Order: sequence, then structure tokens, then C-alpha cells
Amino acid sequence: MKFGSIPLADALDCILAHSVSTIEGRLRKGTVLDAGHIAQLSRTRVTQVTVATLERGDVEENEAARRLGAALLEGATGLRATKAATGRVNLIAIGAGVAVLDVEKLHALNAVNPMISFATVPAHHQMHENGMLGTVKIISYAVPEADLALACDLALGGVTLAEPRQHSVTLIITQINMDTDESKAISATQARLSALQSPLIETLTCAHDTQALQSALDAAKGEVILILTASATSDPADVAPAALIKAGGTLTRFGMPVDPGNLLFLGDLKGKSVIGLPGCARSPALNGADKVLSRVLCGVGVTSNDIAQMGVGGLLKEIPTRPRPRNL
Repeated sequence: MKFGSIPLADALDCILAHSVSTIEGRLRKGTVLDAGHIAQLSRTRVTQVTVATLERGDVEENEAARRLGAALLEGATGLRATKAATGRVNLIAIGAGVAVLDVEKLHALNAVNPMISFATVPAHHQMHENGMLGTVKIISYAVPEADLALACDLALGGVTLAEPRQHSVTLIITQINMDTDESKAISATQARLSALQSPLIETLTCAHDTQALQSALDAAKGEVILILTASATSDPADVAPAALIKAGGTLTRFGMPVDPGNLLFLGDLKGKSVIGLPGCARSPALNGADKVLSRVLCGVGVTSNDIAQMGVGGLLKEIPTRPRPRNL
């Protein structure tokens, strides 16, 4: 592609690089100049225009964006592409889910040619219906076919949306005073689950001790079990993790490098995922539990190492009602 200022007489079929005001109106950048446009500019006494001129082997920006968007969607689930315009195609979530990205592939794609770009949400970001997962942008007015072909090859398998598996969920709440009002916590949990199309089928309440919680775990009917304790879980040997072990389960991870949300634990009970919610999950504000819960409910595996890697980007927005603000 050639770019620069040329005589108006030589600009037929070239792409206008900058918008130009004429006596008859404004010609916007990106316009492919035809005979009528040339005449309009001539009547305005324009003699030179800055244009992009495609050469053999070049692919125009909208066609390039369309092709790269199509390559990203090939084999992907839960996503659709918008119509190409101004060298841009957006990838949109059809419904709720979690963004699954092959980060190395996408890094390689963006390294092919600076004029070929694809920006995304963070890996494992929770998506909602019609949310934008990524945007293709061809920065120049055209790119070489060879570079576009390589970028499209790298795009294959680069993105998908892990959709909710619609697991049934049991919420277990432990209490020290059995008449404690936990309605706000239940509402916040229901909202989280609703966003991921997973029904809260029961809420069980028990005393805050290991034996009572073990019994509640044994009785839980949900495919996923959430535990919200009356007192914060402070150690792997504390009430909730201990009850999980006594019930025959395993503890995958206690603690996460996400704030708020440090005091989360993750485990398994006879094939059911068990998430010990941090106290901040009583609020609808984003916290570490959201990062784990969304992956579990969308069938994306979560290991102890996965949680360890959540620390980069894990410093979340401060909650105004937090009892100990982090700037003290």
C-alpha cells in the first residue's frame, strides 16, 4: 500500500486518508474516490489529496477485518461477529459465559504486522449477553495478503466462550446466632448464579461447627456447593475446610491472591465442586469468588496454580463499606 499526497487528477479509485470539507459537503476519510468525488473536490479547488493506494497483494481494511473475524470464530462457541466497518469487527457474546483465550496464539497474531490487531477482555473474564469479548482492528487502509493469511492461521482456536453448564447449586450458611438475617447474602448469591444461568435450588442453615456443617454437606443436593460461614475462615483447619475433609472431600486450595476475596477455599466432595465463599461475597460487588465461581459454573477447570496466577490483576476495586480500607 502506498500512502501520501498526490495530485487530485491521479486520485481516482484511491482511498481518502483524511476527511475533506467541500462546498457541497464533507467527504469522510476512508471514502474510495470515484469520478463524482473528484469533480466535487475540483469544484472546491482542491488540487492535492492525501490517499492510500492499494497495490498488488493488498487486502482492503474491511475485507481484512471480516476475514480475521471469521477465522477467530471458526470452531468457537457462543460468539458472533459484527459487520466490518472502518476496518473493525467486534466479537460479541451471544449469552453469558467465560472468555477462554489462547494467550500465546493471540500474542503471536498481534506480532505478525502492527497494522493487524486484535484486542480482548482478560482471559477468563466473565461475559454477559451482548458483551464485547474482542475487537479486530485493521489500523491501516489495507494490509498485505501474506500477513493477513498468517494472522488468520494463528487466529484459529484463539478464542471461545465457555457457556454455563446450568449446574444446580446449594448454598450452606453457618450461623453462630441462628436468627441472623442473611437475606442480603442470599440475594447477592442468587444474582451471581442468575447471571450464569445456574439455579440456587436450596439454602441450608446450620450451626457454625464442624459436625453440623458436615451433616449439611452430606445433605446438599446441588451439583455445586457454596459455603458462607458466620466467622471468616482463617486456616485450612478451620470449621469449613475441616467439615469438608470429614465429609470425605478434598481441599484444593485455601486462600487466593485476590483482594477483596483472600479467604476463599476450593475443594471437591464426591465429584461436586465446593467453594468456601469469603465474607465479601455477601456484597454484590466484584470479589475473588466471582473469578472462581464463573469458571466452575462454565466448566472451566480451576487448579491451585490457576488461583495462584490470579494475583496479577487481582487487586480489585475497594468496597466503600470495607471495615479496614487499604489506605490506612
